[in-house]
Amino acid sequence: MQTETRQVWAKCLDIIRQEVNEQSFKTWFEPIVPLKIVHNTLTIQVPSQFFYEWLEENYVHVLRKAIDYTLGRNGMLEYSIIVDRGDRKNPPIALNVPNQKPTTPPPTQKRPEPTIYESPFQLKDLDSLELDSYLNPHYMFDNFVEGDCNRLGRSAGLAVAQRPGVTSFNPLMIYGGVGLGKTHLIQAIGNYIKNTYTDKFVLYVSSEKFVNQFINAIRNNTLQAFTNFYMQIDVLIIDDVQFLAGKEKTQESFFHIFNHLHQSGKQIIMSSDRPPRDLAGMQDRLLSRFKWGLTADLQQPDFETRIAIIQKKLQADGIYIKDEVIEYLAHSIDTNVRELEGVIVSLMAHASLNRKEIDMDLARATLKNIVVDSEKEISVDNIFDAITSHFDVTMADLKGKSRKKETVFPRQVAMYLMKEFTDLPLKSIGYHFGGRDHSTVIHAVQNISVLIDSDAEVEKMVQKLYKHFNRVRVKS
Repeated sequence: MQTETRQVWAKCLDIIRQEVNEQSFKTWFEPIVPLKIVHNTLTIQVPSQFFYEWLEENYVHVLRKAIDYTLGRNGMLEYSIIVDRGDRKNPPIALNVPNQKPTTPPPTQKRPEPTIYESPFQLKDLDSLELDSYLNPHYMFDNFVEGDCNRLGRSAGLAVAQRPGVTSFNPLMIYGGVGLGKTHLIQAIGNYIKNTYTDKFVLYVSSEKFVNQFINAIRNNTLQAFTNFYMQIDVLIIDDVQFLAGKEKTQESFFHIFNHLHQSGKQIIMSSDRPPRDLAGMQDRLLSRFKWGLTADLQQPDFETRIAIIQKKLQADGIYIKDEVIEYLAHSIDTNVRELEGVIVSLMAHASLNRKEIDMDLARATLKNIVVDSEKEISVDNIFDAITSHFDVTMADLKGKSRKKETVFPRQVAMYLMKEFTDLPLKSIGYHFGGRDHSTVIHAVQNISVLIDSDAEVEKMVQKLYKHFNRVRVKS
């Protein structure tokens, strides 16, 4: 039976491979596990609800063609969706779903008229249908740069924006570190819905503001009005939900609002700086509901995405700078999008005020004033300055192709210090030395590490450079 199942699925894959590109095939079809064939119905196991939803939204016709070819017109497909991966003691839990789901959304209910009351929590009075959504119109999908670091979140966000309250991504939780685009993405969803579904009331609110509104409602004895207002919202977007932690009464109110909206088919979108499992100080019943839909993370942007972000920002402002300057910025700032955009704004300000062209010199000077004063205490330029001064070599020597010992050794020490003092990947370190590849950087770091352990003079020299940066090297 299992052999037959695998053979049938292998034939399906042959058909599918002809219909989709290689990357899509690897991403969406290779992870599928064929489970069984019973009464001409093939059951395949997919790793998550999101995976199932994506297949149904984008590849249902491809799957239908494959089933028709292998099992005939009467062949059926069933998904086994893993909803709990289990542990060593408990087996995984899966939910079986046929692929013949409704293609039209359920009929939408007419939104009730707003209740008229005095709003004590800094929202516009509900005496008008033109309610303020508190969305920033600048945050759109068009200016949200997609990369490997955020593709899942953006794809899920767009799916929610196109069909709010209808997809299984309800609630949608977007999480990630500071400055990675969480607020941009969740507001882009809100703006898309607001502009597309004019009959839906979308509200964006920070969790801090939600808490203050709740406190004011208690103080003014208008808690019921507060709750009624939120229960009429069609799309609720709440930012930085982690700040609700430890606030028991606020969480209780949010729990009831959440339940009502979810049961009414309204869309809930949240952001957080960590995944639901790491949200300490939250009620278990709330955390369980946060996990009902989809949780997607935003990661630090890779080099290519950072370049795309810079280019997008410059294009929007009608500014042109050379590719080498863009690459320098992308290699030098790898923390988050907010810091990257801040540097670009500073560059444009310096260029405008001083009537200078944005070149490498201006970029280096700007980075010294911004990056060094932030948490990243030691920059690439700091290291270059220390090395050229200590060894009496030039930048051209360090970036050139000379194989002389008096040039190679300082170059390797500089690479070693960049590896020690910065978060730059090996590829970016190599870029700063005339575009050398990562294997050259690995060799340099290993060579200096060996010399430090075997040569007292080298060890003394490196310690001196550490002191130059107010650092202490701990011997291994």
